[in-house]
Amino acid sequence: MNPLATDVLVIGAGPAGAAAARAAAGRGLTVICIDRRAEIGVPVQCAEFVPMPLLRTVHETDSRVQDVAGMLTVLPSGLQHHSVFPGMMIDRARFDQRLVELAQAAGAQVKIRCQFLSWDGAVARLRCDTDEVFTVHPRVLIGADGPHSLVAEAAGLPHQQVVYTRQYTVPLLRPYADTDIFLSDAFPGGYGWLFPRGPVANLGLGADRRFEDNLKLPLEQLHRQMVARGIVGEAVLGRTGGAIPVGGIRRMVHGNVVLAGDAAGLTHPITGAGIPAAVISGEGAGLAAADCLAGDENALESYAEDMQDQFGPALARAVQRRKSLEAVWRLAYGAQEDRVMRSGWIAFDEYFAA
Repeated sequence: MNPLATDVLVIGAGPAGAAAARAAAGRGLTVICIDRRAEIGVPVQCAEFVPMPLLRTVHETDSRVQDVAGMLTVLPSGLQHHSVFPGMMIDRARFDQRLVELAQAAGAQVKIRCQFLSWDGAVARLRCDTDEVFTVHPRVLIGADGPHSLVAEAAGLPHQQVVYTRQYTVPLLRPYADTDIFLSDAFPGGYGWLFPRGPVANLGLGADRRFEDNLKLPLEQLHRQMVARGIVGEAVLGRTGGAIPVGGIRRMVHGNVVLAGDAAGLTHPITGAGIPAAVISGEGAGLAAADCLAGDENALESYAEDMQDQFGPALARAVQRRKSLEAVWRLAYGAQEDRVMRSGWIAFDEYFAA
């Protein structure tokens, strides 16, 4: 059977993939977007906080749950630092689902329960839920398939360094307008968080498995502390977890293959924030594909340069901060000290010092 021809094939229907599909289809291209999950946006593997600059997309997706006013950072000594950090808590499943609906409205064809198998430089092999294997010949292939991107692997890139997360959904006992951040040697290479979502909260942590492989124990301890403070209830309403890339930007263009979002390493290596970069890079990749197929030979490389200009400096600083912290994790004279933690977290001036 001859391969199915399309202008653009997008692998992954998260924020980056849906934004790419929408942008490319909006320019009149034929677009196929696939996702291996049975339901878009599910399971949610995200703390569900986004900054205010993403307001337009949140409004488009009708996914806003509540506003956040500030950030309360708790240092190892117990010292608390409050900073103004406005943003929004969203319904991430709704956010992803609505982005896919907008892509479909623009003309993209979206297939779920469909997995990317291989790429030979011209043809992609895919498998759908019927176990049927079929081939697609795209003029541009966009990899938006997350931190363990098979498209990036097919393009010859090594696996990304990642931090693993574990998160509980718990009852929130009173209205809460801040995000709480907990810096501790108990979760090296990451941090703990409490993010309010109306009647519930996302309580979780991330850690580098080279230093801490058991995420359940410190999360249960954090949960008990929040219960003792009277902020959350004892019930665990849901559990989730996932991987966050922390190695910084990777090479995004490989011939006619383009990477976006987590697959491109655009997630912030310190905070783990990735939704804004996913939407921005996805849209950029979709538009670059359209320009490329319209005859602009430099469009894909221009996209990569734009992403580097926009995100590169901040991500490079974050990678550098991670390397500095790695030298002191689990060393009593270093990682337990507030001053070390301050240099590795965005709420403090020390983080931005040379």
